[in-house]
Amino acid sequence: MHLYIHIPFCKQACHYCDFHFSTNLSRKSVLVDAICAEIIRQKEYLTGSVLHTIYFGGGTPSLLTEPELEQIFATIHHHFTVSSNPAGEPAEITLEANPDDLTQEKLTMLRRYVNRLSIGIQTFDEATLRWMNRAHTATEAETCVRLARDAGFENMSLDLIYGIPNRPKSLWAADLAHVLALNVPHLSAYALTIEPDTTFGRWEKKGKLPPVDENLAAEQFEELTRALSSADYEHYEISNFARRRAGGGAQYARHNTAYWQRQPYLGIGPSAHSYNGHSRQYNIASNARYIAAIEQGIVPATVEELTRADQVNEYLLTGLRTIWGCAVAELNALLGADFMYVQARDLATMYASGWLVHTDDRLRLTDAGKLFADRVASTLFVG
Repeated sequence: MHLYIHIPFCKQACHYCDFHFSTNLSRKSVLVDAICAEIIRQKEYLTGSVLHTIYFGGGTPSLLTEPELEQIFATIHHHFTVSSNPAGEPAEITLEANPDDLTQEKLTMLRRYVNRLSIGIQTFDEATLRWMNRAHTATEAETCVRLARDAGFENMSLDLIYGIPNRPKSLWAADLAHVLALNVPHLSAYALTIEPDTTFGRWEKKGKLPPVDENLAAEQFEELTRALSSADYEHYEISNFARRRAGGGAQYARHNTAYWQRQPYLGIGPSAHSYNGHSRQYNIASNARYIAAIEQGIVPATVEELTRADQVNEYLLTGLRTIWGCAVAELNALLGADFMYVQARDLATMYASGWLVHTDDRLRLTDAGKLFADRVASTLFVG
């Protein structure tokens, strides 16, 4: 089992972000109370009570104080067992953090509760950070990793953004050089997307910001994959890279891998999603309405029952993004029919394009196909 907790607060709004959050922190403690109450109400959502991963996302979970974290973990431990996974690895407990929050004192406190950090660097360039309206500086981006290691964190992931318009291409190469020098075990890198209901979206609509150049994004993606492959990172999901271990394997993000492999998980907090194998559940994306509903003993969620076609299509959309691809046997089981026969014509088109291969009874993207992952998946959708 896997648990996700959404902490919907930020110091300020990044210009590209369309996740649910608030910059008004006045009701943070009240919302933590509501999160704990929802954990109790939702404890029977999944079969079994053993958690192998816990993930604090947001928003900015590093804004939580020690009493707030202690309250959440006390609730979790009272209603669930947090234990190693079937492979014997200790439970992975991840917290997303911004560099400006990661003081030595804060990191020492966090180490008592979590064993993995996901740090939102985005870039090491000061001007780009200001343009994005990030709260941290380039110096903080550099020093937070050293401080985290000093506090005992070895399991860390850093986030970067590429495909950023109106800046010299050399800055992306510099970002890659910086992140490789830090020698962290995991990296997530995302192409900039401009969503309508963001500052960047409004700038684009007014002509103040050009659309993302897809050719530039593709070029920088290929630069990224070459650089990390040369540094012995495994490109195990379109946006994610894990350093290979000396004894074999790589340090994957186990919580996110559970999503891509269709494992059930429970999402807690405003806008959080849950999945139990046959349905999805979506919490309301409003702090005030979420708190009010929880205080009335109601989980403010919409439930969507998944059809066979829904489950096949979701598996294609997530599974094809990974090195494991999609198992044909699982596609057949989800569809209740022979997937390869039903989709024979579209599969032939994808093979001919050079974007997809069928090996070891699995469908996998080629390196060229990774640039068109969503298009390949949607072409193979059933319905």
